[in-house]
Amino acid sequence: EFEEKARTVGVLRTPDEDIRSLKELVHYGLKGMAAYVEHAHNLGYQSPEIFAFMQSALAELTRNDITMEELVQLTLATGKHGVSAMAQLDAANTNSYGNPEISEVNLGVRNNPGILISGHDLKDLEELLEQTEGTGIDIYTHSEMLPAHYYPQLKKYKHLAGNYGNAWWKQKEEFESFNGPILFTSNCIVPPRANASYKDRIYITGACGLEGAHYIPERKDGKPKDFSALIAHAKQCQPPTAIESGTLIGGFAHAQVVALADKVVEAVKSGAIRKFFVMAGCDGRMKSREFYTEFAEKLPKDTVILTAGCAKYRYNKLALGDINGIPRVLDAGQCNDSYSLAVIALKLKEVFELDDVNKLPIVYNIAWYEQKAVIVLLALLALGVKNIHLGPTLPAFLSPNVKNVLIEQFGIGGISTADEDIMKFLS
Repeated sequence: EFEEKARTVGVLRTPDEDIRSLKELVHYGLKGMAAYVEHAHNLGYQSPEIFAFMQSALAELTRNDITMEELVQLTLATGKHGVSAMAQLDAANTNSYGNPEISEVNLGVRNNPGILISGHDLKDLEELLEQTEGTGIDIYTHSEMLPAHYYPQLKKYKHLAGNYGNAWWKQKEEFESFNGPILFTSNCIVPPRANASYKDRIYITGACGLEGAHYIPERKDGKPKDFSALIAHAKQCQPPTAIESGTLIGGFAHAQVVALADKVVEAVKSGAIRKFFVMAGCDGRMKSREFYTEFAEKLPKDTVILTAGCAKYRYNKLALGDINGIPRVLDAGQCNDSYSLAVIALKLKEVFELDDVNKLPIVYNIAWYEQKAVIVLLALLALGVKNIHLGPTLPAFLSPNVKNVLIEQFGIGGISTADEDIMKFLS
């Protein structure tokens, strides 16, 4: 009887699997859009038009009489507003902190106590940097906070020491050795084991939730958040234990790449760069995600990877070299900076005087995991990008018919093996 009941509650209360599938696609997209809109909002940027769309789309999803055709239109509209939401966040970040520029980020540690900041919110990081200046505490970024090092207004802080660790799913091991407090500014928290040494070192703020963690309250009356408890805690802690050394290079967002456009165009025209591979998206702990490391390693030396999001940790520390001084992994930033990669593609289309963005030598091989990846996908479709490959598996909420629509209209495909895919993409 439980199984029967389970088929009629929650998502499954919509009996038609195609209607249900499209509703889920839109719903996930809206959740991703909400995350981007929140980060922009924290920097004082908001769009009544995006808010109104989100409200009307949520209302549409409650309709029992909505048709497939209406839902297809709603999906496309979600992508179009997804582009606006990412453009708004891009403007908020760059107007607040300057355009990202090519930067070298340290992966080692210093001798001072440290605070590790994770998540995505740059405003939280800025306020933390201001409040820790001159205190003898270093700030390290984790996972999706790595791109903070590319912004001129953030990297001017000398105590922004480096990046610690890898993608979100390795945090259980890495947080043990960090020794200091960890601040989460957006989700991607893995609940710590019962006996984890770092359990009492977790601080959360914004939309994050974790039972038992220290909570930093929201801003009031235009005043910054108060990180004093976190800072006092850090002073009692040992400096971080090094888990790696060396540096990473990033900061290839659209303004920086457009500044290098002549060099890039020359490399394409001379044949030095044969193809670009957009490998943005999310990382996860599944073994199937090793595909992306293998894929990056096996790509021929005349190809360049354009990346954004935490999927980059699958290949951003490989020694892949450069092409005429252009690194073979160009990191544009956080998952929302996948927008930057679209802007770069549209700029290249203009430079090469093409009438269609799909005629560029760019292949899209994207790893998806959650809501943000769904809105990035819908935004790319809204910009007219076709033949995107999604892995390691296609979303489970795509019904066979909806999957076929995506395949037929947009050329969406899955992945096979690294060798087969590289042969297919380069043929």
